Amino acid sequence: MTASELDTLRDRHEVAIRTGKHPDSGVVVWAVVVDDAVFMRSARGARGRWYRDLADGDSATLEVGARRLAVRATRVDDPPTIERVSGEYRRKYGSSPYLLSVLRPEVVATTLRLEPR
Repeated sequence: MTASELDTLRDRHEVAIRTGKHPDSGVVVWAVVVDDAVFMRSARGARGRWYRDLADGDSATLEVGARRLAVRATRVDDPPTIERVSGEYRRKYGSSPYLLSVLRPEVVATTLRLEPR
């Protein structure tokens, strides 16, 4: 992603994602940037529809304000990366009463890295 897109994602607290299987229904999600890479988690764990779509290899569109970014996702299972992503969630969303929802073990297991497609 471009530096401008990454900066916007660092600053924006909520974005929306639309999968190829469900293009008419965007889901509001939290995204974080770590080492110039974008990461997301499903607050519903593996039950989240958008997560299941992406984990199955579906494409998606990330909506960041007026921007539409075509993305694909890869699962993250590297413990140091997962911990850095958790740390960024804590930093970015620390004042939110919903922070713990993205730090539960079943949710941490849904960490995805988004890349342009």
